[in-house]
Amino acid sequence: MSYFLNVTPINRQSLGSVAIAVAMLALSGCATTQRLTPQQCQVSNWQDIGYADGLQGRSGAYFGNHANDCANVVGATPNRMLWEQGRQVGLKSYCTELNAYKTGREGYDWQPVCPLEGIEKLEEAYSQGRYYYIRQRDLDYL
Repeated sequence: MSYFLNVTPINRQSLGSVAIAVAMLALSGCATTQRLTPQQCQVSNWQDIGYADGLQGRSGAYFGNHANDCANVVGATPNRMLWEQGRQVGLKSYCTELNAYKTGREGYDWQPVCPLEGIEKLEEAYSQGRYYYIRQRDLDYL
């Protein structure tokens, strides 16, 4: 059973802006929460924002952060449906064994946002990456 929505592909122009957003998020670190500016609230493509959030393993509840950021901005109406469609596409990249391993190896927490189907392989990949991270951290400490 698939938990992913069928969505129209993200166009190349949107993909470029998503790549920039993802790069900025990566440089700022996974643990940080980037707030939307009033300008971003007014002109953002909510599917692109959802895609970037999915790549970060953010849950559906994370949309509330964007809604709060944009609550007092005139002309800004966050679109949850488009955001969720984009998030589901981003989660397809987040919910891979390679990403689970990489997340563990870099010392980040694995977010429980992936479908239960195949979750054992993801958890195993994360555990292996996390084991490597802990061993390396311990060796660096010595």
